[in-house]
Amino acid sequence: MSFSQKFCAFALKALGWTAVDPPVPEEKCVILGVPHTSVWDFPISLLYYTAVGGKAYCMIKKEFFWGPLGWVLRKLGGVPVDRSNGAKVVLSVVHEMNKAQKMHLALAPEGTRKKVGRWKTGYHKIATAVGCPVYLGYFDWGTKRIGRGQKFELTDDPVADTKRIQEIYEAMHLQGKHRENYATHL
Repeated sequence: MSFSQKFCAFALKALGWTAVDPPVPEEKCVILGVPHTSVWDFPISLLYYTAVGGKAYCMIKKEFFWGPLGWVLRKLGGVPVDRSNGAKVVLSVVHEMNKAQKMHLALAPEGTRKKVGRWKTGYHKIATAVGCPVYLGYFDWGTKRIGRGQKFELTDDPVADTKRIQEIYEAMHLQGKHRENYATHL
């Protein structure tokens, strides 16, 4: 176990969290992060996935990638994206995943920490284009359990798949840090 794994495992435990699952076995995948209600979801997820021996990448607004902060974000697995055009975001992430030998992309289907009326389906487009599986990752602030979750088999219908995924998450009774900002069935 590397120093960073030991440090992250210690920090996660010190914060009261329990890591439930090992990292994803496939070279490439999309890991959903639900419920995404707080900026704290990112550091908790980073601690978890590093502690179990994985490295996850996530999309971050390109505006944050300047000077030394850009270097740090890239080292932590940040992928800069221009969020002004959703189609371009998907294409640029697909490009990054296709050129990488190994990439576990973590993203929130809600698209924001605020309560939303509908989940985004970019995860489906990315996973389908890359030909990789989707895992139903979660962070439950109620029980302080975190995991990469179960593998979900996609169909060719992103709307129906998203509905089925929401039903699975709803049955898990997860709690976000800010409970009022999380809704599974929309």
